[in-house]
Amino acid sequence: MDLILERFNLIGFRLINDLAGSLGLLDWTMIFFAKWVGYLMILYVLWWAWKSRAEFKKIIVVTVGSAIIARYVFVEVIRYFVYSPRPFAILENVNQLIAHDSTSSFPSGHTSFFFALAFGAYFLNKKTGTWFLVLAGLIGLARIFAGVHWPLDVAAGVVVGWAVVRIVYLSWRKFARAPNIF
Repeated sequence: MDLILERFNLIGFRLINDLAGSLGLLDWTMIFFAKWVGYLMILYVLWWAWKSRAEFKKIIVVTVGSAIIARYVFVEVIRYFVYSPRPFAILENVNQLIAHDSTSSFPSGHTSFFFALAFGAYFLNKKTGTWFLVLAGLIGLARIFAGVHWPLDVAAGVVVGWAVVRIVYLSWRKFARAPNIF
């Protein structure tokens, strides 16, 4: 099974990363997605929460809260137990378009964070969430394209993001109905 996953990772990585470095506009676009689009998503969530004052806490907790928990709790716990070197650390001829430390790559912190943000948005507003899921998917793809993640890093990031949002969303629904004792 491990050999199958390793082959999937290597073949998927090569199919995506080998496209890098050949078209300047594509490289620029993927770097933009890998590094900057996520900030636009965060700004949109903050604007959305501010605009929807009655739902402010719910939007912030379910989207931003889930994203922070996914990235800085779940990803770090997984990385503590599972070390996976980044592609540029073990492969030759990697088209590395963005600088990155040689920390563990599994699961992708960016993908976990932005998929949690996207799934949180989806649970609250299907239209916004659908756009966010597309953007989060492009961020994950761009991280592979840029040479800093394997395909399984990104896939695991999607699962972590979804699982954390599911827990936070269900907890919010449960505790939002509970009577306020303070």
